[in-house]
Amino acid sequence: MSEAIVLNATARKDIGKGASRRLRRADLVPAIIYGGEAEPVQITLEGKAIRKALEVEAFYSQVLTLTVDGAKQQAILKDLQRHPAKEFAMHMDFLRVDADHEITTHAPLHFLNEEECVGVKAGGAIVHNRVDIEIKCLPGDLPEFIEVDMANVEVGGHVHLSDLTIPAGVEVIAHGQDLDIASVQATRGASDEESEESAEEAGEE
Repeated sequence: MSEAIVLNATARKDIGKGASRRLRRADLVPAIIYGGEAEPVQITLEGKAIRKALEVEAFYSQVLTLTVDGAKQQAILKDLQRHPAKEFAMHMDFLRVDADHEITTHAPLHFLNEEECVGVKAGGAIVHNRVDIEIKCLPGDLPEFIEVDMANVEVGGHVHLSDLTIPAGVEVIAHGQDLDIASVQATRGASDEESEESAEEAGEE
């Protein structure tokens, strides 16, 4: 598991587009934390700390500790608005969590053994159809990621949701669909080789 991520924040009363622009010019990021029995609170985070946090994959899927004016709160990131051109964080939404209530969020997928994949060795190319899946679980059961083993996938083969090993205590929200997670598609070169092999086999008959 990754190290716990702790962010310091301050509550703010100055809200609106103008206030948010002033904060960003001062290298601060406006945000809100809501959920649970407490009222929503508008907060401000340090831009430097957020840029560092955004480089850590676990930041997007793990329970975080937000220290708001000295009071610690457990939360997950629910929404992130980035600048369309410069990619820096413009606004963030955090959802409070507690140990006894399930949360719904997205878990990232980690694709393993891609270089050793049977289909890749045969000239195919891996296509990622999804990079995460929606899950529901208690905060203590939240996985850092879910593994997708590509080792034995042949050209034309697919990995579906039902092929994945889901950790105990985690429920996948798929609305009854066996989602297509990844596949190995034939490249032009691989297709040509297969055609040649088929032609040779036909000539031998």
